[in-house]
Amino acid sequence: MSKIEDIVDALENKISKVLHKNEVLKQTNVKLSERLEEQQQKLLNQQEELASWVDKYETLRIANSMLGSDENKRETKLKINALIRDIDHCISQISE
Repeated sequence: MSKIEDIVDALENKISKVLHKNEVLKQTNVKLSERLEEQQQKLLNQQEELASWVDKYETLRIANSMLGSDENKRETKLKINALIRDIDHCISQISE
């Protein structure tokens, strides 16, 4: 009988170790899930900030071209022509 008791004790010990390891892995999983959520939120915030900066850059670039910077003369002329066409279109709609 002593041999069976030793086997049962060893089995209980192994089960206890497995259950403990399972608990540790669950806790690690929870921590990793929280970190993943934090990183995803951080990435979302950075993407929104990047989009904001891209919009600001584009606005600044257009403003510079409207001011007639030497680098964007052609673009400035095209923008002015587009604005004139829009104004002409508005005037023609008002006239009708």
